[in-house]
Amino acid sequence: MQTKYMNPYLAGFLLGLLLVATVYITGRGLGASGAIKSITVEAVTSVAPEHAADTKFFQEYTDAHAGSALKSWLVFEVVGVLIGAFISGLVSDRLNFTLEHGPKIKSGVRIFGAMTGGLLFGFGAQLGRGCTSGAALSGMAVLSTGGILTMVAIFGGAYAFAYFFRKLWL
Repeated sequence: MQTKYMNPYLAGFLLGLLLVATVYITGRGLGASGAIKSITVEAVTSVAPEHAADTKFFQEYTDAHAGSALKSWLVFEVVGVLIGAFISGLVSDRLNFTLEHGPKIKSGVRIFGAMTGGLLFGFGAQLGRGCTSGAALSGMAVLSTGGILTMVAIFGGAYAFAYFFRKLWL
């Protein structure tokens, strides 16, 4: 039995409507790195309140959020995405807990590569003041030059690195 997926054009159209609605309702676009930042700020503030009070980054972020940083709508967005992805995998019978890797690498190398890539991506999101969804999708939704350049850089970088890492998967 062949698995049916949503029409990609319909999915893209619906994502575009969601982006427009998000910008209209909240005044800003979608993004996941803001949620991670909120969780990090809340954790540091809870564990080391003196450090958070003395650090400019934490002061600016906690001043912008009255009360708990976990009350940020971006945290609820990411939790909703995780729950939605789980439900989607469950409903479509695609939910499995396997580690995919090519025949030429071991599971440990795959995990190390994924963790390293995730850390570098997170660091880059902090430097770029947003993740791909915030910078590229939301930026392109408002026809931002920075959003368009970010999307070009993301796909260009992916194609460039894919050439060097393809042998790990073949």
